[in-house]
Amino acid sequence: MADTPQFMNEQDYSLHINRNISSGAMVEPLKLGERVKQLRLSQKLTLEEAAQRTGLARSTLSKIENEQVSPTFAVVSKLVAGLGIDIPQLFTQPEPEQVGGGRRDITRAADAKVHPTKTYEHELHATQLSNKKMIPFKTRVHARSFEEYDQWVRHGGEEFLYVLSGEVMFYTEFYAPVALKTGDSAYYDCTMGHALVSLGEVDAEVLWVTA
Repeated sequence: MADTPQFMNEQDYSLHINRNISSGAMVEPLKLGERVKQLRLSQKLTLEEAAQRTGLARSTLSKIENEQVSPTFAVVSKLVAGLGIDIPQLFTQPEPEQVGGGRRDITRAADAKVHPTKTYEHELHATQLSNKKMIPFKTRVHARSFEEYDQWVRHGGEEFLYVLSGEVMFYTEFYAPVALKTGDSAYYDCTMGHALVSLGEVDAEVLWVTA
């Protein structure tokens, strides 16, 4: 079963998934005064207007924003009520603004890159984009028995499987085999061994999305 999709490791197709998430990233400590000011400005309020809404003196609010005083719980309650937020919002760093990259890749039916193997024939899609978060590919399943595989297919990430046509037997390392018909799907951890076998005379076709 040495039929692990090799194209997942081929740089020619630029199909590497960017999983460079730093587990050791430093988290900036929350500056409450700065956060209060962010929330006030996000509502386009002046210090005077915010003071009126919260029932706090303008000078008190200014001192809070400039980290000159630490608000008591009673003051925090007034801030939350006056700004129309909840306490977690006040003590949570805002999410960084997402900037759309505008990336797009269209694959015409005749342009999919074919990658044949002993048991599968893969058609690779969206091959022009690098550092994708998911890898889509359509597969024609040639295998007719589990014994055609030398070992389990396994690789990193998670995978979505959708049967486009025909019927397959879906083998997984820790579960009993299950038959999937046209329109059926499965989602699984693909570090777990897995394999497909066509059950009909005609090769089944499936769509795989790996992330």
